Amino acid sequence: MEKPIKLLTEKDYKDIFELSQFAFQYKLSQEQLAEKEAEAKRHKIWGWIENNRLAAKVHMIPLEVHINDQVMKMGGIASVSSWPEYRRGGFVKKLLKHTLMDMRLEGYTISYLHPFSVPFYRKYGYELAFNYREYNIAVKHFQKDWDPIGKVKRIHTDHNLLDNIYTDYINKFNGAIMRDDDWWKQRVIKKETVMAAGYGENGSPDSYILYHVKERVLYVEEIAYRTLNGLKLLLEFIRNHDSMVEKVNIKVPDEDFLPYLFDEPRFEQEVKQYFMARIVNVAEFLNNYQFRKTDSSESITLIVEDDFIPENKGEYSIQLNGRSSAVNNGKTNKENVITCSVQQLTQMLLSFKRPLELEQLALIKGSHKAIEHFDAMIPTKQTYFPDFF
Repeated sequence: MEKPIKLLTEKDYKDIFELSQFAFQYKLSQEQLAEKEAEAKRHKIWGWIENNRLAAKVHMIPLEVHINDQVMKMGGIASVSSWPEYRRGGFVKKLLKHTLMDMRLEGYTISYLHPFSVPFYRKYGYELAFNYREYNIAVKHFQKDWDPIGKVKRIHTDHNLLDNIYTDYINKFNGAIMRDDDWWKQRVIKKETVMAAGYGENGSPDSYILYHVKERVLYVEEIAYRTLNGLKLLLEFIRNHDSMVEKVNIKVPDEDFLPYLFDEPRFEQEVKQYFMARIVNVAEFLNNYQFRKTDSSESITLIVEDDFIPENKGEYSIQLNGRSSAVNNGKTNKENVITCSVQQLTQMLLSFKRPLELEQLALIKGSHKAIEHFDAMIPTKQTYFPDFF
């Protein structure tokens, strides 16, 4: 008897995209289908076969992300779908389990996804880990002397220029993707995208903006900068669209400071929940994680609970001098103990939520002293994820 889970190939693209179009309610032109197929070549697609037909599928996108100045392998989960007659049959659950276990074998330590339902994916160990802030700003608010040094030029596609600035910018945050040329072409720069770069006093590129204008609204698709001057160059550039737009829409990191630069900062803004994440291999993630070092020689014991990947369950000893290692023999510090789920561990180590915050919400348990120490060891970079899949 054939196994129901199959690694799909280009021969299965017709069935794959037929299911995607049905499940996500869109229709692809021949040109769009060709673009989707080109993107899918980087995916690892697992399908559940029932009666020789594709019943359900999960796409795993192999990526790398920045976490505390380290590059880690991240498996992106996308296009999770099944035909209606096969729903609630447990096929998606089994496919997710298979995909996560395959990630562990291939050295992935963390996974992201954009949820259709937060409670649904919490059952599988995922938790919210990325927010963004969205501004809608009347263009009149940009009417001030930004006083930047340098100039802005519209540019043609220059992935190298964009990627160098992008990489410097995202190093301030946790969790963003390392982009290659295909990702820039396929996922970031769209047909309607206008690109412009800010050049500082010495003539070197210092910032960029990707945007488009529609119905008198300037939509900032992405903005990145190395310095405050680079940002001010772009804000002045946006101001110069005042004859053609009435409003500017910008999505930025959750803890963005942009309103403080405006004379009138009271404009529309909203924080939105975005991507979820889960640690796939706790031991490997801890071994690769860059903690803040302290002078203490004590250790903390983490008791991690993970119902969906039992291999992650167990006790892990973390030295307060920054070294960490998995503990399998039970020889742990029984005083400095913290008990948490894999969901909350993910939030803490990405710096999305602090241990002391989660203690107040009773989402982690343990000695207050241990939680204080653990909080002090985790860097304070906020998460930011400017992409989508």
